[in-house]
Amino acid sequence: MRSIAIINQKGGVGKTTTAVNLSAALAEQGQRVCLIDLDPQAHASLHLGVALGNDRQSVYQVLTGDTLLADVRVAIEDNLWLVPSQLDLAAAEMELAGEVGREVILRDKLDLEHEPYDYLIIDCPPSLGVLTLNALTAVNEVFLPLQPHFLALHGFGKLLRTIQVVAQRLNPGLRLSGVMLCMYESGTRLAAEVTTDVAGFFERQKAQRTAWAEAKNYQTRIRRNIRLAEAPSFGQSIFHYAPDSNGARDYRQLAREVLGLPLEPLQANEQPELVPCP
Repeated sequence: MRSIAIINQKGGVGKTTTAVNLSAALAEQGQRVCLIDLDPQAHASLHLGVALGNDRQSVYQVLTGDTLLADVRVAIEDNLWLVPSQLDLAAAEMELAGEVGREVILRDKLDLEHEPYDYLIIDCPPSLGVLTLNALTAVNEVFLPLQPHFLALHGFGKLLRTIQVVAQRLNPGLRLSGVMLCMYESGTRLAAEVTTDVAGFFERQKAQRTAWAEAKNYQTRIRRNIRLAEAPSFGQSIFHYAPDSNGARDYRQLAREVLGLPLEPLQANEQPELVPCP
């Protein structure tokens, strides 16, 4: 099973959109996927049409009590399951502050799981607190969605240092394995410059002994697409809401890259969005 945390401490860069739609795209390819919503905002849960009331258990009870993941897991569609979140999860940061081993609670709960998934994907909160540390200690890989914008790179170094520290002290197998550009506008000079800078940075890191030395810059660019922004309000992934949109095509292509499959050819009326990395 591949276990992946999708993180970025800056909000609005396509993190949850990527977590939901990459999960759905992998499920569409026949992979068994479990998505864990570890963000107190519960946007991934709402995106998939799961809104929990106060009487429903969520990942909050899993982290703070004896509840198992299997007790709260929801079947979304064929091959796709969700461990939902709700606003109560915001209190977990404080409640777990004095807990011994608080960084590995999720990992311990996953050890009790017996469902044979192909992919475990965790949507992390836009912060580097206890919840994100739980995700980083529970997975083997990190995916980093980036918006090709100067402000989206702010704090990039701190995020990489956090991954490195967790790899050294808590999870030796952890690595940053994928970087994908979201909300991409191919016609802008800034997008091209940021793309080149990010690709150049990781190219220079290949000789270093870091947790991101083998990070792959995915060729697929997730284009800015209004359908991707509309889908959450209907409680659907892009593949149910607008299966023929650019957003659906881009996430299908990204899923093929993640699976190691050849990319599908572009349609005749479609502008190239697969920009080779230097």
